[in-house]
Amino acid sequence: MEHLELFFKSIFIDNMVFATFLGMCSYLAVSKKVATAVGLGAAVIFVMFITVPLNWLLDQYLLQPGALKWLGAEYADYDLSFLSFIMFIATIATMVQLVEIVVEKFSPSLYNSLGIFLPLIAVNCAILGGSLFMQSREIPTLGLATTYGVGSGIGWFLAILAIAAIREKIRYSNVPPALRGLGITFIITGLMAIGFMSFGGMLTGGDDEASKEETTAVVQKETKENVALSETKTSDDKVLANNIKVNE
Repeated sequence: MEHLELFFKSIFIDNMVFATFLGMCSYLAVSKKVATAVGLGAAVIFVMFITVPLNWLLDQYLLQPGALKWLGAEYADYDLSFLSFIMFIATIATMVQLVEIVVEKFSPSLYNSLGIFLPLIAVNCAILGGSLFMQSREIPTLGLATTYGVGSGIGWFLAILAIAAIREKIRYSNVPPALRGLGITFIITGLMAIGFMSFGGMLTGGDDEASKEETTAVVQKETKENVALSETKTSDDKVLANNIKVNE
């Protein structure tokens, strides 16, 4: 359940585009056609699937304070966290270069349609943001880091796919001249972000219900204890009154 919760949360609630507005450059530039949006979105999913777990390993065994203790006790005091940005970007650039080679080899048409934006995945802030959020949230295991990377990639993929489909349709719509192009795209993105905010209670409703049930149980227990205490006090008063009468 922990994997499933993190997966859906990274897609809908903490969506890279609609929650944190990361990766907006390629999101706006490559979302004119669904075909190119699908290609770039798939590349982002692959890169995040590889880089987030790799960066988790780097963070756990190299960058965190005391992470080098596996080399020996004399290295336990080293802190290489200042190298996080450099190491994360190096990992991302390596994976993006691999993706670029594969796409150019097996799909030249997609490679040509993506153009400069395919190598720009290396500086896509959504990719780096996934690794930095993984680090700041202190995700405990490699499996959860992988789940978070895949979920974040799918969330970005859904965002660019949705806006590409809408932009293809609004070409035939009567959009006011002042809003054509990026204007209407920003408005639609804002509306979609508001829509995705509605998923915020999707994974917290059960917790709220459990909290209410727990509170109700505590109140009922306290009520029963108060009633029992009251009954005990009443019986004690009766015994005391009888004793007084006997003494009289």
